[in-house]
Amino acid sequence: MATSLQPLPNSRTEPDGSAVIRVLSYNIRSMRDDTDALARVITACAPDLVLLQEAPRFFRWRKKLTRLADASGLVLLSGGGTAAGPALLCSLRATVERTEDVLLPLTPGRHRRGLATAVVRIGGARLGVLSCHLSLEAEERYEQAGLLLDRLAGLGVPHAVAGGDLNERPGGRTFRRLGDGLRDCWTAEPWGSEYTFSATGPDRRIDAVFVTEGIEVLGCGVPLGLPGVAEDDLRAATDHLPVLTALRVPAASAS
Repeated sequence: MATSLQPLPNSRTEPDGSAVIRVLSYNIRSMRDDTDALARVITACAPDLVLLQEAPRFFRWRKKLTRLADASGLVLLSGGGTAAGPALLCSLRATVERTEDVLLPLTPGRHRRGLATAVVRIGGARLGVLSCHLSLEAEERYEQAGLLLDRLAGLGVPHAVAGGDLNERPGGRTFRRLGDGLRDCWTAEPWGSEYTFSATGPDRRIDAVFVTEGIEVLGCGVPLGLPGVAEDDLRAATDHLPVLTALRVPAASAS
């Protein structure tokens, strides 16, 4: 049984304009499991931003995502069917500047992959956001990581957070490629539990959150033991465990 965790910092805006935020990355398996349990987990984590993978992308996908957002006290920001699965939700604390859904090159015979991206303002901070779900095939996955880094750079903001299902453990080529250009939040400030798959018997970390330099990582990990997050709900919600990260994002420079 998981023990109670030291709490992560609550979301807030600091006097200097910097923003303390919570970011949740979660593969939700097309909401084919217990959606009430899923909403309870998301709500208990109190995120400002949610980076989803395997969001619904076929029949009535937008309605399903909107219902999940409503049940979690959030709003749909971008992604879903238009990004081939990745999606973004946000709290009303976020002011949206722009969004863009990106379809990655399709290899014949494999699943279409994409990226859900946005630029938001929270407090005095300005932040790029990206959700991804990378390929099961190693070479394609490595190339997709390069496209992800290019897309983050193309957002035109100094601070960004990216997360998702990498389909690879730390130490793999793709994981290392992302870690060379970004900071792996679990490595920077581990909190909670490490392994993200499977939900019923976790034995590997294949889901992660990364940030650009200049963002302070206050804690990152699977929220086993977080008050309000029930182990039964984690097992019932989907086949992955979520990654919850607390960050301090510097205030944007005056333009």
